[in-house]
Amino acid sequence: MQDLSLEKAREVILAHAPQLTATEQVPLLDALGRVLAVDVTAAFDNPPFDRSPLDGYTFHYAATAGASAAQPAVLDVIGEECAGDYYAQAVPAGKAVRIMTGGAIPQGCDCVVRQESVQVEGDKLFVPFETHAHENYCFAGEDVAKGTVIAHAGECLTAAHLGVIASMGYAAVTCYRPLRIALASTGDELLAPGEPLRPGKIYNSNLYILAGRLREMGFQSQLLGILPDDVDAAATVVAEKAKTVDLFLTTGGVSVGKKDILHGVVQAVGERLFWRVCMKPGGPAIAYTVGNTLGIALSGNPFASYATFELLARPAMARMSRRTDLALTQRTVTLADAFPKVSRGRRFIRARVTPDGQAHLPQQHASGSLASVVGCNAFLDIPAGSDPLPVGSQATAVMLF
Repeated sequence: MQDLSLEKAREVILAHAPQLTATEQVPLLDALGRVLAVDVTAAFDNPPFDRSPLDGYTFHYAATAGASAAQPAVLDVIGEECAGDYYAQAVPAGKAVRIMTGGAIPQGCDCVVRQESVQVEGDKLFVPFETHAHENYCFAGEDVAKGTVIAHAGECLTAAHLGVIASMGYAAVTCYRPLRIALASTGDELLAPGEPLRPGKIYNSNLYILAGRLREMGFQSQLLGILPDDVDAAATVVAEKAKTVDLFLTTGGVSVGKKDILHGVVQAVGERLFWRVCMKPGGPAIAYTVGNTLGIALSGNPFASYATFELLARPAMARMSRRTDLALTQRTVTLADAFPKVSRGRRFIRARVTPDGQAHLPQQHASGSLASVVGCNAFLDIPAGSDPLPVGSQATAVMLF
């Protein structure tokens, strides 16, 4: 297949992007950003006991019946309890226990008064007002009741999830294993950053923007560097590495030039799913399989590789890793800047969309330009056959962040 619409290309890719099924036990802190495979339920009520929300004194509320500033209730203070302590004795009527924030409410007590609101002289507590049952009182299970699902299978775990799970005493959780991704660039013209710049050479920016984007999304990738512009040598690397990864991403080598080697590589090692997508930039993309591994070969032009990574590879990664939070979303926006070009074919242009729905455009839109991507958080989907778009035009934005 070739010359597919973007939607059809995604459909083909997703049909060859199976969801992960293997799971593993993960220490709690290492589970941040991982996808939970099994529901986590509350093993007990949290808090596990009735507790005080403040520093003060606890007693049975009836002891203050009729109390006023002129005639305060007087109670005997018979003990003290800090958070982490446990006052085991029942507190008789007319008696009080000093209690700190988080302390367990002793038996016989059903309210707490703030220490700043009362007076204490020796072991006598003076309360100048009436209190009520369960005033300043936190019940057991008020936060989470025993048996409640506190984290659901399929959720991508956040710091808040880790805190709630830790509050239940769990030291590890069951997660799906990480998605294994290999990333490489092609092109003898490329240099690794740090090497001296030589005539005819450019630095390999694609590897860094895509590897960085993968890290932003919570994925780690195996960086293979620059593949040689040789079909046999590159095919050897792809075939061997495909045995150990779920997804193989490359940039460059997908058009019709003499050194566009990915056509030969795919023919040598796997099965091509399609070539060329009806979009600009990044149209000459290839999707293929090597055994059970999905391969997506992106354009070598810097912005083109970034755009097709987001529009083609990202949906595949979201499905494979069960990361529903990575699904692309769309919104209607208003152009704050004009787009001066005719779009004979479907075009995606970079933009910065502000919360008020205004789309701000950079001056540079060439597929080989990368600097103008900085600060952009969306692509505007410009339909084929569109005239130049003046300020105030409506457009559909594909949101990246």
